[in-house]
Amino acid sequence: MWLIFALFSAAFAALTSILAKVGIDGVNSNLATAIRTVVVVVMSWGMVFLTNAQSGITEISKKSWLFLILSGLATGASWLCYYKALQIGDASKVVPVDKLSVVITLVLAFVFLHEQFTSKSLIGCILIGIGTLVMVI
Repeated sequence: MWLIFALFSAAFAALTSILAKVGIDGVNSNLATAIRTVVVVVMSWGMVFLTNAQSGITEISKKSWLFLILSGLATGASWLCYYKALQIGDASKVVPVDKLSVVITLVLAFVFLHEQFTSKSLIGCILIGIGTLVMVI
């Protein structure tokens, strides 16, 4: 089931990039990010209430709160940088560079989460890096 959700995520991310590139024309990138964020907040809380998950908020540990907040800050920084890059660059070049996050995630997961870094992971990272370079040049 995770694969289905991951494929939908990739499709929506691709659509997001194209819609954002069109929508950001003539709009300050920070303002565009704020508008997008409000939509995401409303949609997310809508899903929380639709699925009746709001009662779980009191059960969240301090550690989880800390890391969720840090993750939110990282997301915000990522979105601000992404929208600025998208505003001044071509979507066909910005998006592949943004997807280098896959390589960075694999390295961070190995270092901090002690996840396996196999030869398959290494080959994938190298190919993503080469593919990004080819697309940007």
